Amino acid sequence: MRSLAAFGPSPAFFRVLAAIFTAIFLSACSSLPEQIDETAGWSASRLYSEAKYAQEEGNWELAAKHLEKLEARFPYGRFAQQAQLELGYVYWKGNETGSALAACDRFIKLHPNHPAVDYVYYLKGLINFNEDLGIIGYISDQDPSERDPKAAREAFESFRDLITRFPESKYTPDAVKRMDFLVNTLASLEVNVAHYYTRRGAYIAAANRAQYAIKTYPRTPATEEAMFILVNAYDKLGLTELRDDADRVLRKNFPNSRFFRDGLVRKQPWWKLW
Repeated sequence: MRSLAAFGPSPAFFRVLAAIFTAIFLSACSSLPEQIDETAGWSASRLYSEAKYAQEEGNWELAAKHLEKLEARFPYGRFAQQAQLELGYVYWKGNETGSALAACDRFIKLHPNHPAVDYVYYLKGLINFNEDLGIIGYISDQDPSERDPKAAREAFESFRDLITRFPESKYTPDAVKRMDFLVNTLASLEVNVAHYYTRRGAYIAAANRAQYAIKTYPRTPATEEAMFILVNAYDKLGLTELRDDADRVLRKNFPNSRFFRDGLVRKQPWWKLW
């Protein structure tokens, strides 16, 4: 006697059925109307106007799309050059830091003599400045010794390029102030790393880092603590002659140093604002 399964559909039947449904699905998809680009046929001026309106509304993604289409469709017009100039800022405001920096570099390469190229150097510095030193980074609980100072250093280089190439630029005074802040911050970062090594008894590493801070960032507020860390590290290592030399330099330059009284005790991390 044949089993009941023998009277059911065969495996071949299901394969044919699956092929039919697949064909129907693909046919339906191919018949769907293509998405219409509403900007098709827009002039360069309209694309630019719509991009500006999107910026005013804070719609940075849409602004970027309009500027990208403007540059692609009208690559040799005056609006394309303006789009290239504004894309860096638009990307930045849209939290696309990498694209923003790439747009700045591209503009500088394509238009080194443009009247607004000083602004692009400034913008590039500003992007890196805020990327590494923004308020959120300062009030976080992250130990600065774990932070990568790459963005801060690149911000410093961009600002230095600006003030070197365009000393009369209206952006130069602010760039100088930001450079001063960056130098102090980078020096403090190095000293914090030296302090970190000191707490863990890695005195050779602490001495090396303190020396680097003193040589690389002289005459910054962090120099005083770097000198004291150096004295302390030499003392722990039993290098009495080097310790005494460093101590003399410290006392000569900072005769009233608080570290003589307080030592290296820190009541709260240096990177905290409050």
